[in-house]
Amino acid sequence: MELLLAVAIGLLTGCGVLLLLRGRTFAVMLGLTMLSYAVNLFIFVSGGLTAGAGAVLGASARYADPLPQALVLTAIVIGFAMTAFLVVLAIRSRAELGHDELDNQRSPKRGMP
Repeated sequence: MELLLAVAIGLLTGCGVLLLLRGRTFAVMLGLTMLSYAVNLFIFVSGGLTAGAGAVLGASARYADPLPQALVLTAIVIGFAMTAFLVVLAIRSRAELGHDELDNQRSPKRGMP
């Protein structure tokens, strides 16, 4: 199980970094999303996987650690806000420049040098 999770985290991280290095806005957004999924999975797994443990103290003899779950939940909310901001930024950039490339090799559409 640990090997499967390590491979999944590594694959998500590798794909996220590869997409971050692309020159298009949509690929960068996907890369950031995949990288945040990898970090969320890493935080969740670092808390330890306990099968059959209760989520509430006193419900069973063993209980799950609530800190990684709270951190992942907070990271999901922050990641959603970041993705929404990037989508609006990409739409605005596409409307202003006429393209979605990040390297500024093309000339702008509205007469700017």
